[in-house]
Amino acid sequence: MKIDEIIIAREKMKNIVHTTPLDYSKTFSQLSKNEVYLKLENMQKTGSFKVRGSYNKLMSLTKDELKKGVVAASAGNHAQGVAYSSQILQIPCTIVMPKGAPLSKIQATKQYGAEVILAGNSFDDALSYALELRDQIDATFIHAFDDDAIITGQGVVGLEVLDQLPDVEAIVCPVGGGGLIAGIATAIKEKNPHISIYGIQTAACPSMKQSLLEEKPITVEALPTMADGIAVKKPGQRTFEIVQQYVDDIVTVDEMEIARTMLLLLERNKLLVEGSGACSLASLLYGKLNLTGKKVVAILSGGNVDMNFISRIIEHGMVESGRYARFTITLKDKPGQLQNVLNSITDLDANIQAVNLNRIGKDILPGYTQLDISVETKNHEHIEQLFKVLKEKNEHVTM
Repeated sequence: MKIDEIIIAREKMKNIVHTTPLDYSKTFSQLSKNEVYLKLENMQKTGSFKVRGSYNKLMSLTKDELKKGVVAASAGNHAQGVAYSSQILQIPCTIVMPKGAPLSKIQATKQYGAEVILAGNSFDDALSYALELRDQIDATFIHAFDDDAIITGQGVVGLEVLDQLPDVEAIVCPVGGGGLIAGIATAIKEKNPHISIYGIQTAACPSMKQSLLEEKPITVEALPTMADGIAVKKPGQRTFEIVQQYVDDIVTVDEMEIARTMLLLLERNKLLVEGSGACSLASLLYGKLNLTGKKVVAILSGGNVDMNFISRIIEHGMVESGRYARFTITLKDKPGQLQNVLNSITDLDANIQAVNLNRIGKDILPGYTQLDISVETKNHEHIEQLFKVLKEKNEHVTM
């Protein structure tokens, strides 16, 4: 795969996908001590970069292959990218998803005209079924990342960055299976080998990082993560080879850092970014890379967050950043006790969000009541101050 192929891919997808904005962020520049630019692939059609690779792959198929249609397995962004590309080309498309896939993603994929089949309880189950289906109907299987045409399509992101910020010094990119970073790294390094390329993985599933250490693609155990879009247990062979050749380093971020970054993007930039997309910026905000005073582009790879999950992400991010706390307080069951607690909290400029009193429970003695109270706070120091004051005035307080 060469730079010329990525340039051709860019021409193919002109007027089909967006040239996404590159947005300078003063806030994140100050926080990270770099000049930070955000590549907003969360604003791409279908909500992520995946449509680039899938469209380029479909455009590489013969007329006969297109007529027979395509099959893919995905529980997220790849499904929507393949479905959208198939709709543009007016070809049959079947997407196999695990039975537990979010309803919003199932509906979105159907709206792009794909037939959705729910099979198995995991992605691996869905993948096995998709491969069987491919053989049954003689369709073309569209891999999510380990395919040269897919990688080439994703590489167009790199060309756009070079056009938008010619003097960029470093690019930071989320890594799952490796398709996006492999494409970007090829485009960037063949144009200017002095630009640094860094990959970011979730600590819950560092498959590419571990594979580089082992010098071959390996399978790792994946822990639950809000960066589910990059929770790929084993990178592709082709993507691994390109990453090994072109990528300068791969580091990891943890769940706390992802949650806080998602919340910051919502608050400061009014950007809804999924966990996997926020990993690149998280690495800069939490000093994972030895970068200071550099012009850095963080790839925000997608923005498809399930609506039911957004409130939990916000709450989790607020807890992690010290913006939200819950206290359980045992009080004597007599007039004025609750008011004293409320006054203690409001006197310290904390905002009370919810109050619940329980008089019956296995740990509640007669003559006492248990108060559960949720409070909006300023930071971790503010929470400690609240806790100290409440402990001084009440018999039993826990967080």
